[in-house]
Order: sequence, then structure tokens, then C-alpha cells
Amino acid sequence: MPPGFTDYYKSDATDTTDSGRRNTYYTKMHRFGIWILMAALQVVVLGGEAERQLTNKPGSLPCMRGFSQKEYIIEMDQELAKGQAVFNVSFVDCGGGKVWFEVGDSSDFRVSEDGVVYSLRRLSLAGKGNTGLVVYARDLHSKQIWKTRVHLHHHPDGKNAGPQQVKPSDATLTQRVREILFPWHSVVVRGDGTLRRVKRDWVIPPINVPENSRGQFPEDLVRIRSDRDKNRMLRYSVTGPGADQPPTGIFIINPISGQLSVTKPLDREHISNFHLRAHAVDLNGNQVENPIDIVINVIDQNDNRPEFTHTIFNGSVPEGSKPGSFVMTVTAVDKDDPKTANGMLRYKILSQNPQSPSSNMFTINNRTGDIITVAAGLDREKVTQYTLIIQATDMEGNPTYGLSNTATTVIRITDVNDNPPEFTTDTFFGEVYENRVNVIVTNLTVTDKDQPHTPAWSAVYRIIAGDPTGRFSIPTDPTTNEGLLTVVKPIDFELTRSFMLTVEAENEVPLVRGIHLPRQSSATISVRILDLNESPEFSPNPKSIKLEEGLPSGSLLTTFTAQDPDRFMRQTIRYSKMYDPANWLEIDPVNGRISTIAILDRESPYVKNNLYNVTFMASDNGIPPASGTGTLQMYLLDINDNAPHVFPPEVEMCERPDPNTINITASDPDLTPNAGPFAFELANHPTDVRRNWTISRINGEYALLRLRIGSLASGIYEVPIKITDSGNLPMSNTSYLKVKVCQCDHHGDCVDMERIIAAGLGTGAIIAILICIIILLVLVLMFVMWMKRRDKERQAKQLLIDPEDDVRDNILKYDEEGGGEEDQDYDLSQLQQPDALEPECVKVGIRRLDERPLHHDHQYPLRSAAPHPGEIGDFIHEGLKAADNDPTAPPYDSLLVFDYEGSGSDAGSLSSLHSSSSCGDQDYDYLGDWGPRFRKLADLYGGGDD
Repeated sequence: MPPGFTDYYKSDATDTTDSGRRNTYYTKMHRFGIWILMAALQVVVLGGEAERQLTNKPGSLPCMRGFSQKEYIIEMDQELAKGQAVFNVSFVDCGGGKVWFEVGDSSDFRVSEDGVVYSLRRLSLAGKGNTGLVVYARDLHSKQIWKTRVHLHHHPDGKNAGPQQVKPSDATLTQRVREILFPWHSVVVRGDGTLRRVKRDWVIPPINVPENSRGQFPEDLVRIRSDRDKNRMLRYSVTGPGADQPPTGIFIINPISGQLSVTKPLDREHISNFHLRAHAVDLNGNQVENPIDIVINVIDQNDNRPEFTHTIFNGSVPEGSKPGSFVMTVTAVDKDDPKTANGMLRYKILSQNPQSPSSNMFTINNRTGDIITVAAGLDREKVTQYTLIIQATDMEGNPTYGLSNTATTVIRITDVNDNPPEFTTDTFFGEVYENRVNVIVTNLTVTDKDQPHTPAWSAVYRIIAGDPTGRFSIPTDPTTNEGLLTVVKPIDFELTRSFMLTVEAENEVPLVRGIHLPRQSSATISVRILDLNESPEFSPNPKSIKLEEGLPSGSLLTTFTAQDPDRFMRQTIRYSKMYDPANWLEIDPVNGRISTIAILDRESPYVKNNLYNVTFMASDNGIPPASGTGTLQMYLLDINDNAPHVFPPEVEMCERPDPNTINITASDPDLTPNAGPFAFELANHPTDVRRNWTISRINGEYALLRLRIGSLASGIYEVPIKITDSGNLPMSNTSYLKVKVCQCDHHGDCVDMERIIAAGLGTGAIIAILICIIILLVLVLMFVMWMKRRDKERQAKQLLIDPEDDVRDNILKYDEEGGGEEDQDYDLSQLQQPDALEPECVKVGIRRLDERPLHHDHQYPLRSAAPHPGEIGDFIHEGLKAADNDPTAPPYDSLLVFDYEGSGSDAGSLSSLHSSSSCGDQDYDYLGDWGPRFRKLADLYGGGDD
């Protein structure tokens, strides 16, 4: 506390029950205040002298705005993490306002508003030598700029030496503090750079206020007074959270007496302490004393019960666990001060359910809440879980003064493999047909007391004897845990008729220590093999033979037979042909002899790489019959049975060829030596061939055809060439080389191939083109005739009615539902004059006023009683003309009303003007049965007398 303040404590937190102690306390405080007053007077005198000396001294310290150092030397590590604080710069602002910091010429660092420089990314300075950067400070108002240079030094050994601003290992932010110079103890530099006299501050002890106080408010805490109020009027005030900052109004001070009071009960769990600052000013608002800090601590009371972090805690422990095994931890929290007994908790177990095999299977650490086992005998197969009620009490578990709360703990006993699988019987039986695979022979059932669908319950089956060739396997059904004995390799009844297997069952995880497999974990399986009619088998399959092509029909090739594997069945085998693409062979159905029915040709398209495959089938007479297939591969040897042909068959040549030669060769389907070398010569006929052409042999494969004359006319020429191969019996053939002679450009390419192609067009092609043209003309003529006939039909229809008004060809909208297509069959004879009606059937209807005017009827033309259908059109046109000339008729686009619609309709009259016999005796009472929509009609035409 500054020496100008005297503190008077009037707090209820101080024990004042003893009057003697109270007097002693005030005596000591009085002496303490006198001592403080004397010390204050001494400091004031010394401080005043020092201030006068500084003020009168010409060389007083001015405030220079800028960085505290022109250069910084920073020692640091080689590796910098992203966001690591490297150093901080200090700036003296002298009260000139806020400045903005920035780092220039470096994208690896940034500087915060507090002057702390950070690394923007992970940096490695190894091998880079010393690094430098410049930090700028900019005044946002005056735009003035200051700068300082920073030198970053690092050492390979990681040790720092020399001056440093921030330790390289520091990774926390450092706040900028004022730079304070101490020329002497009673003079300091202010934030704006000016000098002032200060007095030593006294730190007053914190004020303790109990929470939840029920006293009268406001309640006095302490009185603050300055000794300068003797010669002037002062005003006191407090600032800080709880006074003039949120939450406001908790603490108030009497501005005259300096009495600090609290206005409401405090809650430590909300705010545990308050930091206030007391001020003293004169009536003009000038500060006469330095502000002093006041710390108010809220003293805790036991006003909160312990609260468990969960209502129900869930834990687990393996069955068979030894005493002392850790199970779980329960946790409760108390909002009261944990440093006092109010927040110190103790735990205990209130109950255990079920109490089997003991009522105290678990215990709890009363301080930490750890639950451990204290007894043996945990067996999941007997008790699957335990429920514990846990109590937490504060006041260190004092049952009298402490507050308590409870929670439920559910401990699940987890399964371990302490029960081996056991077969339900010693021997299992099954049977399976031979040659079947992937079929289940029998199901093996076991029992296991462990928890289902866990590794300790799932069984693994293993065949330990009776299957040396591995023909069986036993997968496990994951749902039922049964073993499925399955055949994985074919079994031959003729070789093995039964199996006796020994199997063993284990779990996926091994048994716990001390438990061994019992005898019930192994069993015997008796498997009987059933005989099945097997397919005959060809041997060898496929069978290969080699023979020359060209064998005549009926030649015997080989015998291809099959054997029946069923040695214990006497069956007959028959043979047939399944696949013979060229249809060259046949097989004897009894003995399997294969002979030819056509000449074999190696050059056939069905022969690939000299091989021709034929598939045969052998069938027995078993029940049911079985069949097998075999393939005969014939390798055909070549003979000279094909004459050579000229190749290419067509060539092109200019009218004046240069050069005038053509290279030709021969193609022969036969193989060497039945093909080349070839002999080429021109045929003797026609005689002009040798006059125009010559041929010379280049080698055994090629020959040169030369034009003997200077030019040829454009066209297609056929040159007969005789070619002879080199077979043992040589074959020769005269084939024609088609030479297309055409006009050529300077590159030697044909330019009038179209004319040549047209010249070579055959008679059949020309006839086909003419037929197509004639068919086209006939189609056009038929279309024209059809169009004319359609026009005539339209003109004939126009005599009766205009096509646009033909009701049978247009869609008309009515307000009633018609009878569909039957309404289009009009009976024109029904259009008669009203004179033909029976007089008693004519009734006067009710006319609508909006349909025709109320003046005399216009006389329209009347037709005869029996009109001819041809007169209908004239009758309608006459009525139309009369309606147009009638001045009383409505406009042409409104509704025209006709008084007469005809009679004798097959559908009957809709206006009740006429019935089949007489209208007088017509009964309309049935309209009342048709529902509410026809009720009005029933009232009009039914209803009796009214």
C-alpha cells in the first residue's frame, strides 16, 4: 500500500469473538499505522529532493520514440517449428499512439502486435550460415517508420553463447513490457517517456469474504483513506470486475469515507476472487495518490454435493480373474474448493447384486475410485454381470457433515475360453455317391458353454486319422457352430467303398492355462460310398493319328474304343459321332472302327495347322444311362492335289507403259515340295498373245511379263499363262491374268478408270439397272393415279356436305356423353316433318329465354313426309339461307334453336315427345330411383296429379 493510504479492516471474515483479542489487534494496527506514516514522510522528502534535482538538471532524460535497440543479435536452434516464437522486439512509443509491426524481405517470419516474431513454417537453418531480417514499425497516423535489424545466429552443437533476446527453446508468447530505467530508486520513466517521483507501494493482504453470506447488505469489508484528506477534500472510487466492469455493482465504495462494501452474497463457484483497484482524486479530478490493488478472495463453503460424471458406469472384468485385478474407475466431481475438505471426496460401495458367490466380490479405493476384485470365483457361465451402488461423500467422507451422492456401476463378466467344445455323440454316420465333390456328407454337432459367437465358442474341426489322401474337409457353420463334413476330391467306389474318420474339435483361441481337451472333444465318422453309373472313358483321349490327304471314301482309319469304369456292372457300350464339321468320317456303333465317307482334303477350311478334330461319344445302357466323349486328332499329310494359279489375278498398265514389264508369281495351296519352284510360259492360244507379250523366269517363285509392242489401247486384256509346280507328279494349270490398260498421268497413275470399269460392265448388270428404272417409273405412275382418284372422291363428297363440316370426320364437343362410334350411323329417313307425329304426343315444352327471342316464329321451309336422302343437302342449304335472311335470328356464331329433331330413332326420344306406343300412358316414376341428380326430372314428369 502506498504510504499515503491507511487501511482499516472491518471484515466479518476475521474472528472477533474475543474482546481481548480485538483490543490487542487494534493496538498493533495503531502502532503499525504510525510506523507506516513515518516511513512515508521520509520517502516523500527524499523523493521531492530527487525530483527537484532531476528537474533542474540540464541533462534530463528526454523520451525518444523508436526501437529500444538498433540491432538485435539472437542465438537460436538450427530447427524451428511452425508457429514457434523466436524473439521479441521492444518499442518505446512515448504515448504517441499505436504502431504497426511488420517484417520486411522475409516470407519465413511474421511479427505480432506485441512485437513477438514467429516462424511461419518449419525452418531448418543448418548450412545456411547466419540469417538477417529487418523489422519495421509504422505509425498509423503520422506514417512515420522506424526499423531495427535482427541477426539470427545458430550453432551446430545446439549450444547458445553470447547475448540473446529470447531463449531458442522458448515456444511461448512473451508480452511486451515497459522499459524502465532506474537512475535512482525514487525516479522511474513513465510510459510516455517523462520522469516522475514515485512512492514505494505497500501490498495489502487479500480480503477474505465467505460465500453465501446471509448478513445485511451492503456489508462493509474495508476502509481506505488517504492522509491527504486532512487539508483537502478527496473522492474515493474502485474499478475492475465486480465494480464498474461486469459483473457490475457487487462492490461499492463510499466516495467520502472510503468504506468498501459488498452488496450481495458471493458465489465462489462462479467467481473465486476479485481484483479491484482503488483511486483517490481531489474535487477537480486530479489524482493525488497512486492506485492500489485490492484482492478479494471468496471463501468456500460446503454448498455443493458431489456429482458423478455418469449416472451409470459400465465396466468389465474377465471371468476367473484373480483377487486384486483392476476392473474400472468411477469419478465424481465437487464444485467446492478441492483444497478444502468441502471438495475432498471419499468413495465406498453400498451394495452388490447378485451376492454370488460372495457378497464382497469387489472393493473400491476410497480416494481414487478404482474398483478391484477382492475374491475369486468370477464365472460368466453362472453370473454374467454385477451391479454395484457407489457412494461419493465430501468433507473427506464425514457422514455427519458431508454431502453425498450415488451412482450405479454395471460390471460385465467377459468370457474366456475355459470350456472346450464337446461332441454330442461318439460316432457320426454318413454316405455319399462316388465321384461327387463339394457335397455335405453329415453334420457334426458340439456343445460349448462359452459365450456364443465368440472365438472362445467357435469350433474348429480337424481330421486326425482315416483320410490320408485329403478327400474330406470340415468347415464350420458360423451360425450353428456345426462341422460340415464335405467331399473335396472325387471318390471311386471301385477303389474304396467306405471311410472311418477320426475328428477333433477345438476353439479358435486356445484354452486358458490349466484346462485340457476332454475325451468328448474327439469323435468317429463312418462314411459309406454309394456306387453310381459312371460314364465310359476313351483311352487315350485325345487320340492322334497321321495320314495322307486324298484317301478315298470307305478307307479304314483306326479303332477308337472306350472302357466302362463300372467293373461290377455288365453293360454294353455304343458309339456315335458328335462333331465332324466336314462330315468326312463315320464310326461303327459296336466295335468303334472309324472309316472315311468322303475324300480328306488338307486344304479344307476346317483344317487348322494340318489338324482336323472329330469328337465321338460312347454311351452305356445303365440306369440311368451314362455317356462320355473322346476326340480324334488327324494330322493330314500333303500331296500334290492342287494346281498353281497366277498371282495377282489383276494388274494395271498404262497405254504407253514405262517400264513395260509386270512382275507375277504363283499361288499353290499345297506345301513344299508340292508347290514351288514354278515354271511359267505363255499359252499357245490365242495366237496374238505371244505376238504382244513375252514372259521370262526371274527365279523359282517369280516371273516377268513384258509387253512387246510400244502401246496398247485402253481396255481390259486377259493374258493366258501356264504355270507348273514341282510335285512328284507335277501339276500344271492355265490361268488368265487380267491386265487393265488405261491412260496415265505424268506420275504413271490411271486417270480414266471409270470409263474402263464401264467398258467392262457385263450384260447382266445392264439388264438389272434397266429393270430398276422401269420399276421406279411404275411406282411413280401408280402414285399419280392414286392422287387423282382421291381428288375425285373428295369432289363427290362435296355434293352432299362440305368436308370441313362433315361431322363424321371432325370432333365435336357436346355437354353430354354420346354412344361412341354407334352414333355415326345416321338414319337420314328419320328427318321428317312434325306433321307425321301423333297429335296427342305433342307437348309444349319450356323454352329458355336466352335461346330465342319472344316474338313471332319465322317460317322455315318444310320438307315432304318421305324425303329422299339426296335432298338432305338441299334442305339444309335452304334452312341456312332462311336463317341468314331472318332479321330476328341470333348472330351466326350463337346457338340456333330448331323446334324439330326428327322421330323414329332407334334409341328412343329424349324429350318425352313420343314413345313406342303412346305418350299418355308413359310411366316416369322410375326416375325417382336414379338418385338425387334425377330428382328434379322425377318431380316434373312423375309426381301424379301435381
